[in-house]
Amino acid sequence: MGFTCGIVGLPNVGKSTIFNALTSAKAAAANFPFCTIEPNTGAVPVPDPRIEILANLAKSAKLIPAQMTFVDIAGLIRGASKGEGLGNQFLGHIRSVDAIAHVVRCFDDENIVHVDGGVDPRRDVETIDTELILSDLDAIQKAKLKLEKIAKSGDKAAKARVTLLEGLESWLNQGKPARAFKTSPQFSGSEEDWIEVSSNLLTSKPVLFVANVHEKDLLHVPTPGGSHPIDALAAYAAEQNSPLVTISGQVEAEIAELNAVERKEFLASMGVEQSGLDRLTIAGYKLLELITFFTIGPKEAHAWTAKAGSTGPQCAGKIHSDFERGYIRAEVISYEDYVAAGSEVKAKENGKMRTEGKEYIMQDGDIVHFRFNV
Repeated sequence: MGFTCGIVGLPNVGKSTIFNALTSAKAAAANFPFCTIEPNTGAVPVPDPRIEILANLAKSAKLIPAQMTFVDIAGLIRGASKGEGLGNQFLGHIRSVDAIAHVVRCFDDENIVHVDGGVDPRRDVETIDTELILSDLDAIQKAKLKLEKIAKSGDKAAKARVTLLEGLESWLNQGKPARAFKTSPQFSGSEEDWIEVSSNLLTSKPVLFVANVHEKDLLHVPTPGGSHPIDALAAYAAEQNSPLVTISGQVEAEIAELNAVERKEFLASMGVEQSGLDRLTIAGYKLLELITFFTIGPKEAHAWTAKAGSTGPQCAGKIHSDFERGYIRAEVISYEDYVAAGSEVKAKENGKMRTEGKEYIMQDGDIVHFRFNV
């Protein structure tokens, strides 16, 4: 499935409306809780003007953009960590994604019921955060019980991990997510232990907040301390050190029905350059700390996705496992050098093609040929 971002939130906040617009899928979007039972999944192209520029220069017959996978997950209610509503399914589906896009309702509409009676973004976010924390506390307590038995035998590694779990348990009991623990003064432990302990925790996943607003509020600049519902969400996102994207689900649904020219005209009429969904996709890409590298030729211009910090062989493996297994070297041109030269041949003549070995860390925008032998 690649890199996945789960769309979560309370029932009736607009998750499925946004997902439908994102993926042009036909997920149900009805005015009642739990209309999304099984997670719907869709791959979304990542907006990146570079691939079109490269494809034009190389006269590529085919263009394949990088993609993000979004998963529309059933709405959660208070008590989900104890199995209320679709709690167990909801939590299980979140566990399988790499990051979370938390959709929060920031609009009033008497025709769309709110499961908690009225619009209150901070309360709504804290409802879900509390359920995720309670689920993580349950998982930590179970892991601790197993390790404590081993630690009593004198196993130093088990003792260290129990100490780490105890610190994390105390942190979560303060209502704080696991992802913030590692950079806190309370953290003590090895990188290896942290990866093992946090890998299955829901609150260790990176989060971005999506404010679903009324069309008239699209150009409102969120200000922590302001009186608009989105301002309360902006304050919470700032506290969590998480990005915030403003979207109008209904507007995005209308835009999704337009062709490229009509879409551009519609956005211009609203005074914005990018759709909210484009901004959401880009934000998800950044949240996961992803980079894009390219393979460019007459047959196709292809954008590939990798985690920042990936080596040449690891990136080669994104194309085919044989490329990673038999990796010899990578021939690399930066995006800027390729465009400045106007072609691969000219870039090579200008001395802008580099040969990189197995330790090379791929950079965003690299255009590459992998040499391998299996």
